[in-house]
Amino acid sequence: MAAEVSQQYDTILILDFGSQYTHLIARRIRELGVYCELLACTVKMSELKFKPKGVILSGSPYSVYDADSPHVDSAVWNLGVPILGICYGLQEIAWNNGGKVEPHDKREYGKATIQVQPGSQLFNGLPNDITVWMSHGDQLSQPPAGFVAVASTATSPYTAIEKHDSQIYGLQFHPEVTHTPQGSAILRNFAIGICKANANWTMASFVDKEIERIRNVVGPTAQVIGAVSGGVDSTVAAMIMSKAIGDRFHAILVDNGVMRLNECQIVQKTLQHHLGINLTVADAHDLFLGRLKGVTDPEKKRKIIGNTFIEVFEAEGNKIEAQVEQEGRGKIEFLLQGTLYPDVIESISFKGPSATIKTHHNVGGLLDDMKLKVIEPLRELFKDEVRALGAIMGIDDELVWRHPFPGPGIAIRILGEVTEAQVNIVRQADNIYIEEIKKAGLYRKISQAYAALLPIRSVGVMGDKRTYEQVIALRAVETKDFMTADWFEFPYDILKLISSRIINEVPGVNRVVYDVSSKPPATIEWE
Repeated sequence: MAAEVSQQYDTILILDFGSQYTHLIARRIRELGVYCELLACTVKMSELKFKPKGVILSGSPYSVYDADSPHVDSAVWNLGVPILGICYGLQEIAWNNGGKVEPHDKREYGKATIQVQPGSQLFNGLPNDITVWMSHGDQLSQPPAGFVAVASTATSPYTAIEKHDSQIYGLQFHPEVTHTPQGSAILRNFAIGICKANANWTMASFVDKEIERIRNVVGPTAQVIGAVSGGVDSTVAAMIMSKAIGDRFHAILVDNGVMRLNECQIVQKTLQHHLGINLTVADAHDLFLGRLKGVTDPEKKRKIIGNTFIEVFEAEGNKIEAQVEQEGRGKIEFLLQGTLYPDVIESISFKGPSATIKTHHNVGGLLDDMKLKVIEPLRELFKDEVRALGAIMGIDDELVWRHPFPGPGIAIRILGEVTEAQVNIVRQADNIYIEEIKKAGLYRKISQAYAALLPIRSVGVMGDKRTYEQVIALRAVETKDFMTADWFEFPYDILKLISSRIINEVPGVNRVVYDVSSKPPATIEWE
């Protein structure tokens, strides 16, 4: 699909050298309305199926002069398109063109003010003094022949360089991070001003082309199945598929017994009745809870839920397949998945997939043995683009902006054994929590919020009697990319109200605490 999209839109190619910020470059370029594609720095230019309008070389944890450091295919310099190097990317430009890069005696990390020289297209329309974010230990000590400095700091004379006639530019700082306030303007100057890329990447233009592409891929008779959860990703993917092929798409909702309060009924009403999606609900509530009995380890919980999900999903898929074949309506040949671009980026990154902190329950990694062809309508999109697409397609705002919910559901928000009673406690507490957040008008300001049940009991006094009951922990974070997150600063009166309601309305709870940990070092979920 990526090649097809990059052939339809002006595309900026981003070559990844393993930086933790590379995906942010892609996000910023997309936010400008310009399509971009991210590939590993080792890709051969001869393998490209499109001609980029420009190339961006990312940062990296490596040093260009190390023996094992990554380097770009030399053919990139002969593409005849503008090139922008960011941090390591600047050093890669210098290294390949006769400049000198050396370790600096003082690492630059954090905010810095640069002085911009007049006349550079890269800084067109920007002030002479700009605050930027630095993160480097090496720096350029001698620029290549023909390159001139267009920005500097007191300790870095070559903070930005360019060779105007070759349209090659380098930045020692990171314009993609929010800590560089003028960063988007710099990237705009490069992508639109210098590369002349059309800013025509919109979800309105994407959806019609994607529906037509799906029709061509699936054909006139093939059937498609796919799992839905009620989250924005699976709902938007299902909506696109339904619009493309109608009732030949079969959505399956698996009730795993660890969903939120009344969630299955709400999802069924939304997808089936409001959006007209062909939906089957598989009630496996007892099966999941039975297999989770006595299990306390979070990784075991995830594996049990993931494996049981596959079992139930396959069984429902077989029932649907038998029915459509009996009716002479073709065969199930495709599996719909809601894969997003960050998942793709991680798999194609120069460093490869990151170390596993915890296993993510992702249908995409579990259904290979079904021998169905995978179809991924959201594969090229970031989360904010999926939300925009959902709004364009008429999906209700409440669903479009719904907070993420993990595949293992409440099971990983119950620290300890998962039982029907524990599930009910978390469901009620979480429902009160989200209800009050919405009443206070804070839901859209928070990226993710939930209630967790801790594996401890505490002493309390209720109705002049001693109690020894359970503890609810509330979590709420703000984040742009879910790679880092800060805890949300609630007004005290809202927290007081939420705590009071949970203790008074949820049997078995006598204490509520609020999690004030950021990510890192903590993760967003407790398990």
